[in-house]
Amino acid sequence: MGSDDSSKLNSTRKRSSSLTDAGSNSPQSTNSRDLGTLGENLVAEWLEQQGWEILHRQYRCRWGEIDIIALGRDEASQKNPGISNHQFPILAFVEVKTRRRGNWDAGGMLAVSATKQAKLWQTAEIFLSTRPDLANNSCRFDVALVRCEPSGQNTKHIIPPLTGPNSQSALAGNYLLTLQAYIRSAFSD
Repeated sequence: MGSDDSSKLNSTRKRSSSLTDAGSNSPQSTNSRDLGTLGENLVAEWLEQQGWEILHRQYRCRWGEIDIIALGRDEASQKNPGISNHQFPILAFVEVKTRRRGNWDAGGMLAVSATKQAKLWQTAEIFLSTRPDLANNSCRFDVALVRCEPSGQNTKHIIPPLTGPNSQSALAGNYLLTLQAYIRSAFSD
């Protein structure tokens, strides 16, 4: 096994444990924060499959928190480099909303209010002030909506494994998580 193969194996092991760590509790004892972390894990894995680099998870400052900060290019600009005028990769600030069935806020979309958007914007500005190397990148705010449903089975492994570029579901603990929507450039200032 070459060093590339062992790196991929170790990366796969880390991803598997990150999706299942927070989901080892029973459905009754798993709190909203644990479910939110499971949803963030799914979205981070999906972004990595799309070729994005995760720069930070759960970035916190006095203004708030950004769930995922990722650096990459959209699929369209990767296939057709002439489409995009961006010399630098895009910096995406991703808000992940994980919701169970019967939620009141349109799968989490209504929770990204104008007040929440302003907090995300301020938090992103603080992040950028700490990373001047990213100053030339285009920035956008994305929203990922994740659906969480009890699966009826407890597993320590992801089923199916998140290996394909279009994989959008994972089984973690007692939950089936599905990426319902990934909204690019969901809002601006």
